[in-house]
Amino acid sequence: MYKRKTIARDISWLSFNSRVLQEAGDDTVPLRERIKFLGIFSNNLDEFFRVRVATLKRMIELGSKAKMHLEIKPDIILEEILAKVLVLQNHFEKIWNKILLELKKNSIFIINQKQLNAEQKKFILNYFNEEIRGNIVPLMIESIEKFPVLNDKSIYLACTLSKKDNSIPSKFALISIPTKSISRFIILPSNKNEKKIILLDDVIRFCLPHIFSFFNYDTFTAHTIKVTRDAEIDIDNDVSTSFIQKIEKGLKNRKKGKPVRLVFDKDIPITLLSYLVKRLELTHKDNLIPGGKIHNFKDFMNFPTSVFQQKKTRKNPFTHPELVNKKSVSKVILEKDVMLHLPYHSFNSIIDLMREAAIDPDVMSIKITCYRLATHSKIINALTNAVRNGKNVTVIIELRARFDEEANLFWKKKLEDAGVNVFIGVPKMKVHAKICLIKKKLENKFIHYGFISTGNLNEKTALTYSDHFLLTSNKTIMLEVNKVFNYLENSTAKYDFLKSCKSLMISPVSMRNEILTLINREIKHASEKKKAFIILKLNSLSDEELVNKLYDAAKAGVEVKIIIRGICCMYTENKKFILPIQAISIVDEYLEHSRVMVFYNNGHEKIYISSADYMIRNLNHRLEVACPILDNEIKKEVLDILHIQLADNVKARILDNEQSNHYMESKGKKKIRSQVKIYDYLRQKANNSIL
Repeated sequence: MYKRKTIARDISWLSFNSRVLQEAGDDTVPLRERIKFLGIFSNNLDEFFRVRVATLKRMIELGSKAKMHLEIKPDIILEEILAKVLVLQNHFEKIWNKILLELKKNSIFIINQKQLNAEQKKFILNYFNEEIRGNIVPLMIESIEKFPVLNDKSIYLACTLSKKDNSIPSKFALISIPTKSISRFIILPSNKNEKKIILLDDVIRFCLPHIFSFFNYDTFTAHTIKVTRDAEIDIDNDVSTSFIQKIEKGLKNRKKGKPVRLVFDKDIPITLLSYLVKRLELTHKDNLIPGGKIHNFKDFMNFPTSVFQQKKTRKNPFTHPELVNKKSVSKVILEKDVMLHLPYHSFNSIIDLMREAAIDPDVMSIKITCYRLATHSKIINALTNAVRNGKNVTVIIELRARFDEEANLFWKKKLEDAGVNVFIGVPKMKVHAKICLIKKKLENKFIHYGFISTGNLNEKTALTYSDHFLLTSNKTIMLEVNKVFNYLENSTAKYDFLKSCKSLMISPVSMRNEILTLINREIKHASEKKKAFIILKLNSLSDEELVNKLYDAAKAGVEVKIIIRGICCMYTENKKFILPIQAISIVDEYLEHSRVMVFYNNGHEKIYISSADYMIRNLNHRLEVACPILDNEIKKEVLDILHIQLADNVKARILDNEQSNHYMESKGKKKIRSQVKIYDYLRQKANNSIL
């Protein structure tokens, strides 16, 4: 029926980022949030080019040696990508212009260097001399034999210095905008009822005559450019080099990665653009993307909120009812399982659990995996204090967590300096599982408790990422979690050792086969005219084998419902499906990050939370853990939340074959915004438990 069995992964990802852009264009979303969504869209696109487009370019260079699991030529995908990116970029510009008009209606003005009054000019000059001047050093690029490596996280002003009477030749220069050390947004002196903001870029534009004062020029222009580089880290096979050294070397090389995109102000003079393209060793076959005056829009995620009169509407997380007013989190967990649903429930309960373990005299050891941590991590603080209190602490830290490699190297050293046993994962396999095991001695016997989660131990993202944390002391689960840690601590162990785990699904050991078995069971039940259904909530669905198996399920009459935040390579419409696949994507205030699998299993539902998406990398090349939910009350809670999401008709988009992102039909129906509804549902449960 289709030329391709699945939708190209990268095209599906662009469809996801289009959903993010939809939020920016939604008039019902608060203005400050719409600006933030533009920033998220821009940041997403940057990472996409740094990783996916760079990978496709590598594949083209490799020619016939390149392999892609979707069997589509990389040059064809690149053509599709560029066409779609240009459409999205145009849409972005229209939304931004509309938002600028909305800002004006709210007496908020983003002005440029040509719109300053006398008072503001004086303010800007003082600000430049006191805060900015020492942070910028122009690059006179024509006099530099070897063109400087441009940082792909930075934006630059490409300047032309000229004389009105053309008495001396013009010159080109580059100025890096120092957004790491200075805010991109400067609030200007304004009338009482107005808020006026100027970008750091325009402050520097205004001060160009002062920056280049010792040259004999009288005309200055500046246009923004931005280079995106290949961000993949190559780990060489030099056995004499430690893995840590390889990561450090890879980070250095990343800064010099091959340019894969040049974004530029569309009004840039053609002579300057051609010069830059030549010096950067790009060609017109590379991604040369004209844009507006402003680049690195990711900075707008930190647009000053003080200029808005309307206060934030986001509701605060609350403590899980089982843990309210409890002196000990561990005592509760030793009695019953507790499921935290973030960001509705507070992440503080996890921090409390770790702090408690750090000071409890009966706790012998703590073992935990860390993938992405907060900049000022309270988890790390608890772990280092646990060592000071005589606990044996083991941390498995993944150094290859993309774009967190440098931070994780820092945490590794900090933990080791504190006396923590630090392991850096498994060769050629990322450790993406989110698990914790605490060993405690009570009445001359050892007990184990801890948690398994879908999300990271990051108190900052816990405020905006929807995730599940299962806090448990279940003996079978904790025994198998302990086996996972034993494997991770033994560099010579083979992962076949983990095949004895029967409760947890573990990749790359058993997860794929167990998922296939569970889907096949639903197919068998459907063929026997029994009720059969599958509900999946994932970040990404691209694994071709599992996609084909879900096709088989739909053809057999299994009711398949999926909630996918990002990539969905599955075609959801097919005349051969006995029951249509219901597939939606929810993009709203919180980022949907949790992974959940539900299989009806002839009335004995099997429900799992997991760290893994349905992607080849998760199932074949990462250590991941999926955990069964055994408590009936928690099972019902998880199912209730999933059904609320499946009923969303405000923020849910239909994932059709064209990935056109049409909203779910709400006409004539009660509007259901799932994230609001879930908060109310959990809040009501908490209130009822107190009563």
